[in-house]
Amino acid sequence: MIQKLPNRIVLDTNVCLDLFVFRDPRWQPLLAAMQAGTVETVTRADCRTEWTLVVAYRKLGLDAGAQAQAVAEYDRLIALLEFPAAEAPPALPRCKDPDDQKFLELSAASGAGCLISKDKALLKLAGKMRRLGSFDILSPAEWLARQ
Repeated sequence: MIQKLPNRIVLDTNVCLDLFVFRDPRWQPLLAAMQAGTVETVTRADCRTEWTLVVAYRKLGLDAGAQAQAVAEYDRLIALLEFPAAEAPPALPRCKDPDDQKFLELSAASGAGCLISKDKALLKLAGKMRRLGSFDILSPAEWLARQ
């Protein structure tokens, strides 16, 4: 069993957009905790790839420089973890949105104490994860309220 690390967190892509693109002031304390190193934020290759694709969405209106800046800040503040290919994923509930399953897998495999998400499909799984004694799934506001 993987040791749960309370200060290790995973962020979904929408939370990263709020932090690194929209600069939502409500989540400034989360960004400050990441910058100060009081939390360890982690990702894996497929989650990072999703980030790079999303910041390039035309509807965001980011020029190449702004895209590069958002990716660079993500890479500076979020550690990319590698997992052995032979490692079996833990038994997890299935997310209604298959594209979000990777965030559950990352949270479990990395021993994260918390997955911070704005995604309704992920947040609906919070109770199940709590009953399993696994990581928490919290909105940014819920995470901040616990700090």
